Amino acid sequence: MSARVVVADDQSVVREGIVMLLGLLPGIEVVGSARDGDEAVRLVGELAPDVVLMDLRMPRCDGVEATRRIRAEHPGTQVVVLTTYADDQDLFPALRAGARGYLTKDAGGEEIVRAIEDVLSGEAGLAPGIQRRLLDRIAGEDAVDREAPPGT
Repeated sequence: MSARVVVADDQSVVREGIVMLLGLLPGIEVVGSARDGDEAVRLVGELAPDVVLMDLRMPRCDGVEATRRIRAEHPGTQVVVLTTYADDQDLFPALRAGARGYLTKDAGGEEIVRAIEDVLSGEAGLAPGIQRRLLDRIAGEDAVDREAPPGT
């Protein structure tokens, strides 16, 4: 696998650390880094990366809006969210915006590479805890649907 990646995070030390980590991983080429969502969208247009690693909470244009714009304007570029937050208020809007992967910032290099490989092969690149939450949420909704038969 060979992947061209843009990293988007408003915190310099985090962004630079992710860039350095990815630079050590085989098959990953970091082609750009962005401080906010607007810059990420611009870089995707200029550099045509395969994947954007996207923080969610950034100034000017947050990660959800940037993901929505990237997926609309550059559907060949996949987005993997890499954030501190894994609550429903962040997870579901990001997935609805078109993110195909979702990791928290405690992910290691191997997990990041696996998520990138997954989204590039058409699969979801979700952390195991995120997968469980999605399944629990879906199962919970189905349980509610089963409790109340239609028309009652």
